[in-house]
Amino acid sequence: MYRYLGISMTNKQFFLLLLLAAIWGASFLLIRIAVDSFAPVFLIEARVLFAALSLSIIALLMRRKVMVKGLVGHYFFVGLFNSAIPWMLFAYAAQTLTVAMLAILNATAPIWGSLIGRFWHGERISRQGWCGLGLGILGVVLMVGLAPNTFNAESLVALLAATFAAFCYGIATNYTKHVKHKVPGFDTSHGSLWATVILLVPLLPFFPMNQIPSTDEILAVVLLGIVCTGIALIFYFDLVAEIGAASALSVTFLIPGFAAIWGYVVLGEVLTLNVLVGIITVLLGTMLVTGFSPMRFLKKRKGDLQPSSKL
Repeated sequence: MYRYLGISMTNKQFFLLLLLAAIWGASFLLIRIAVDSFAPVFLIEARVLFAALSLSIIALLMRRKVMVKGLVGHYFFVGLFNSAIPWMLFAYAAQTLTVAMLAILNATAPIWGSLIGRFWHGERISRQGWCGLGLGILGVVLMVGLAPNTFNAESLVALLAATFAAFCYGIATNYTKHVKHKVPGFDTSHGSLWATVILLVPLLPFFPMNQIPSTDEILAVVLLGIVCTGIALIFYFDLVAEIGAASALSVTFLIPGFAAIWGYVVLGEVLTLNVLVGIITVLLGTMLVTGFSPMRFLKKRKGDLQPSSKL
């Protein structure tokens, strides 16, 4: 039995959480590897296509039909704000920022989601939540402010692009939380991925590839689509079904660490002081916003958490 941030997990659940964090952390590495040749739009179209195909195969094997009637608009909205826009923006930012920076900016999504929920749905933000929002923004500022010489205009544009990508995740999250139709997570992911494929097709003639990709770059895109998107979503759904959506969200706190390791091992990226300070500050802010307290890590709870949702 493991305890992570006060959440009781079996060995299998804890391993699945670590595996999911490692896979999603690697997604930023794979984007960095492939983006120079594929360019952002082609890269994300390929990623989404491989992911959608992998989920379609899984759906066929499971003999599971995706709900479509009355949900086309739902899938396109989620596809636009949860995949198309944020993934293209992260791919654009990956041309300039390090793997660790991309991951920590991605980790601000719950912070923006909380702020959007306040103005969109009138959801109350506690004092702890406001402190978390402040810490998250401060972490991004510190990441830039502690190393001003390393950030030129191009880097700042990339940083803003990645930040807005995380903001889009906040929009998608608030929409799905309050959508009238309760759609299973698998169906939303599957349907929205195919919607994203359609959304990006008109952009392809205007944003061509930069050059013919190498074998390594093609492999990176295949892994990005099938493993980091398609298979990772299946792992996530399993985790949500076993420990609940709120607890599964704790994977957010592990992704930047794994991303930094991947960037260092594969690309030789150095974890500088400003990035390290930014990671710590943003993650503390995210914990406060999502209701996780670092002190819970030191507390012991008896028994396992009961699953709060099933697919």
